[in-house]
Amino acid sequence: MEKTPEKINRIKVNINGEDYYIKGAAPDEYIRQVASYVDKKMADLSRSHRNLNAARIAVLAALNITDELFKLKKEYDEFLEMLESENPKG
Repeated sequence: MEKTPEKINRIKVNINGEDYYIKGAAPDEYIRQVASYVDKKMADLSRSHRNLNAARIAVLAALNITDELFKLKKEYDEFLEMLESENPKG
């Protein structure tokens, strides 16, 4: 059975005052939400660090978002461990 190719969307988003065209198989709304999240993180950092250029703001935003991801992944892993200890296989 042949696999049907996923539709690739091309979405224009604005992040930190710059337009970007993002390609992906994710729905348009999801891509917009992700871009909006990054834009908000960069805007927040720009307000609190007015002396930094856009590249440094982008790196700080990436570090902050990655920190959020790692913390959530740790919580998720701990939750899975708790579930497994309450419901052992076997």
